Amino acid sequence: MQHLPVARSNRLLEDRRPADPETTDGAQEFEALVKDHYANLHGFAASLTGSVDRASDLTQETFHIWAVKCGAMRDRTKAKSWLFTTLYREFLMSKRRQASLRHYELGTLEHELPAAPSQPYFDSDALQARGALSRVSQTYQTPLVLFYFKDFQYKEIAEFLGLPIGTVKSRIARGIAELRSLLK
Repeated sequence: MQHLPVARSNRLLEDRRPADPETTDGAQEFEALVKDHYANLHGFAASLTGSVDRASDLTQETFHIWAVKCGAMRDRTKAKSWLFTTLYREFLMSKRRQASLRHYELGTLEHELPAAPSQPYFDSDALQARGALSRVSQTYQTPLVLFYFKDFQYKEIAEFLGLPIGTVKSRIARGIAELRSLLK
């Protein structure tokens, strides 16, 4: 049996919304589904992508979609066909996204790339910004760090801190204002 990488499989189980949240039947059902279909889905994905790494990503994305949406499925006996169809659709969507992006050889565009500033410039700005951020009030500092450095959404920050979303937005705005005044 092949196993999902730990970080990804934990995310799948965390995102899972079983019909009855007080039981572990949903998680056990999901684990059984992965055990039963992972190898076949991965093989199918590998035949589509030609890459083991991309096949793993595509297979895991398919299970993630199942974990998020499976509550809407009425007939669980059709899980296998649903998984294969979803995997194929995800593959097609990724091909469309890839086709819409232009690919250039880096060497042919060197003259169009902007000149990279010297490294000490970045280091001094980063140090100055970190120093100023450490002086921002803790009330504003935590939402700022979560939003700008950890890429949390407002809603996620609100849930994490146990605050209304409006309060989070306000604290981020006030934190930015305080940070600007410290950097002047």
